[in-house]
Amino acid sequence: MSQTVLVTGGAGYIGSHACKALRNAGFIPVTYDNLCTGWQDAVRFGPFEQGDLMDRARLDEVLSRHKPVAVMHFAALSQVGEAMREPGKYWRGNVSASLNLIEAALAAGIRNFVFSSTCATYGDHDGVVLDEGTAQTPLNAYGASKRAIEDMLRDFGASDGLRSVIFRYFNVAGADPEGEVGEFHQPETHLIPLILDAIDGKRDALTIHGTDYPTADGTCIRDYVHVMDLVDAHVLGLKHLLGGQVPDGTQEVFCLGTGNGFSVREVIDHSRHVTNRPVPMIEGPRRGGDAVKLVSGSEKAISVLGWTPARSTLPQMIADAWRWHQNGGYER
Repeated sequence: MSQTVLVTGGAGYIGSHACKALRNAGFIPVTYDNLCTGWQDAVRFGPFEQGDLMDRARLDEVLSRHKPVAVMHFAALSQVGEAMREPGKYWRGNVSASLNLIEAALAAGIRNFVFSSTCATYGDHDGVVLDEGTAQTPLNAYGASKRAIEDMLRDFGASDGLRSVIFRYFNVAGADPEGEVGEFHQPETHLIPLILDAIDGKRDALTIHGTDYPTADGTCIRDYVHVMDLVDAHVLGLKHLLGGQVPDGTQEVFCLGTGNGFSVREVIDHSRHVTNRPVPMIEGPRRGGDAVKLVSGSEKAISVLGWTPARSTLPQMIADAWRWHQNGGYER
């Protein structure tokens, strides 16, 4: 009999791909999403339960009915600029909501938790390949809220025996190669789809936020990982938990990336080459809260989980994203 997993944010970009990966691995993914930024059309691989993480009664009812063996938690506010302007929104929407979810899961007897964290917990460590032991010094409320949730999971491990796997990852890109789901935000804030919008005439031009960073071409550098590789790691992490490799009351942290960073201008150049189209662009000032360079080492995930970032080359990620982009996204 297939085991059920509650996937918060399963109607969003990464969550919908995770649901497909879970389904393909033999699990039943139950999407729990308030559709604030997600899309019901993206829920294609298991049951859908509309609800808010702050609604404890709704959470209790869904957990009681579906009886999941684990929670995979993607739901979050995630825009750095907004987090700088409205930190309270992030402390409420990410931290308070996650606390409600953790307590509901524990009350339902669920002790397995996979958490989607972020490299933004690290802040700015110039010239350092980040790993699980790098100091966490977030620059904004988004990164700080994710670090706080990691701390909560640790504390509930000590008090209630909760076992968790935490993934800190970097810029996610690409789309399902079969075209069933993909990246579609309104408004869009991620670099590659913004570039593709500019190429396709859906926006006048791409704005480069900052050209005076201390990098070779003046633009900030990020590590990109394909969404399919990313969700494969989450399924491996879930199996790691269910297989008993994480002792009761403990958490295990994994960074996910390729170890290679690309500047904004390099991503633009690759996009121009993959699509064979020009990229209209303008130069703008830096955004507050943006680090100069974020690049991840993933040796632990590779050695412990057997993870392989097979599709995480920049041309492949852009090509998959472009194929999805031309499909037009979802409808409300």
